Amino acid sequence: MIRLRSIRVPTAFTILFLSLTTGTAGLFLLSLSSSRPSNLGVRDGRLAACPNTPNCVSTQAEDYEHWISPLTYQSEPSMVIETLAEIVGQLRRTRVIEKSTHYLHAEFRSGFFRFVDDVEFYVEAESGRVHFRSASRVGRSDIGTNRTRMELIRKRFQAIQSTEIIPPNQPGTQCSLQPVR
Repeated sequence: MIRLRSIRVPTAFTILFLSLTTGTAGLFLLSLSSSRPSNLGVRDGRLAACPNTPNCVSTQAEDYEHWISPLTYQSEPSMVIETLAEIVGQLRRTRVIEKSTHYLHAEFRSGFFRFVDDVEFYVEAESGRVHFRSASRVGRSDIGTNRTRMELIRKRFQAIQSTEIIPPNQPGTQCSLQPVR
């Protein structure tokens, strides 16, 4: 009986190890095989719709699961994309793919499996809103990563939007950031 137990433990360990290794390798290969979607960009004032999976959020979604509120801004529309590009550039594993006066597309990579999420921003100057979409390229669940990321970007964007530089009263004094009232 002792001999059978000693055979079962290494066999179970080997099966578990091979299962985990194969699964991890499969997920890594899946992340490498994903290509940039062809439906990105702004068409008739709209970003692409979210797929039927929960790994996407959009300010233009028509269902509660995917919807997230747009950003509002107080600065000049031409500065909004610059501000967002700066915020995105401060986040880890990010690459800006396209940037124009009213549109920004960036790719975010996950740390371990290297999955790519596409994040887009569209400045709608007429309404004073910034629409955005964040979607995973592959898989079904993102464990809330896209929503969490966009809320972090919102927080940083609003912090910048709520401050302005007050010029010094006298030469030689430094400018300070003060809330806009």
